[in-house]
Amino acid sequence: MTEQPQPTDAAQTPLALDQPPADRPDPAGTVPAQDLPVGTAPAQAAPVPDEAVGTAPAQAASIPDASIPDAPAAPPKDRRVLRAVLRWTAAVVVFAAVGAGTAYGITRMERTDVPGLATEQDGRWPYPEISAAPLPPGKPGPLAPTNMTGSHYADLRKLVLPAPGGAEADKALRGTDGWLATRDFLALYGTHGDRTKVGQLLTDYGLRHIAARGWTTEDGTRTGIYLLQFDTGTAAEEVLGDITEFDSPVYAARGAADTVYDEGFPSDADVTGVTRLAYDEVKPYGAAQVRQAYLGAGDVVGVVVQSRPGRAAAVPFQQTVALQSQLLG
Repeated sequence: MTEQPQPTDAAQTPLALDQPPADRPDPAGTVPAQDLPVGTAPAQAAPVPDEAVGTAPAQAASIPDASIPDAPAAPPKDRRVLRAVLRWTAAVVVFAAVGAGTAYGITRMERTDVPGLATEQDGRWPYPEISAAPLPPGKPGPLAPTNMTGSHYADLRKLVLPAPGGAEADKALRGTDGWLATRDFLALYGTHGDRTKVGQLLTDYGLRHIAARGWTTEDGTRTGIYLLQFDTGTAAEEVLGDITEFDSPVYAARGAADTVYDEGFPSDADVTGVTRLAYDEVKPYGAAQVRQAYLGAGDVVGVVVQSRPGRAAAVPFQQTVALQSQLLG
């Protein structure tokens, strides 16, 4: 069998590389909101009613209308290879958890303690200190051997990475009472057909709710983080296998119809038990370069998207994905 780079199952303990990952030039600029893949919500998006954690929002099965302009559709691809990779990875994670046990989340992480990145001057963002969300008494973490369903018992809204210092919050991703409407998440995808297909998948696999956060930094980089929670880890794994392939997502994000697997993403930044698939847009870029990552951790599928006019820096993207993985693991 031909070996392919494995996107998951690296050591969770942060390690420093001898050299920081290669980055791209970092010109500043702005871009019209419609050209960016994050933070764009349809004007007619219905608000989500206040709900307790663990209750699916009424809009969870909603499908966006055709008013969102379509982007070029990505060609259909065979998902059998990725399904095999994901299932093999899940098996390895289970055995590792049984053998060594799994600690929930992180107790404390300094904004400079970023796995896979070497120095404080390599372009990292000034994230605040982050801590694991508290668990209800007697409940295990999502990757604990006793948690057979991979459930995140902590409040999902407290597992979304906070914005770095100096960033402007994206009000479109605040949702109602911290829960984002399904159609607002689906606006991430470039065509009406893809939005409809992804929306149906989320309905079929019993999407419970979506927590999200977005921001724009001073250099014009826009970030969107979406955490989608399902009833079980099995359902979340199926969704991840249906919407991604090893070489690119099955459904293209707005402004990034042509992407490849990001081989420059440092494996030291991966978290044990968290599946990570990172992608980079293929040149020539459009109005902005788009970077995106899909994460799988227990009953949650995470999506991280960053875009910037010209070129999007690699280090802040890797840093953001690593820290969000820590919160989910």
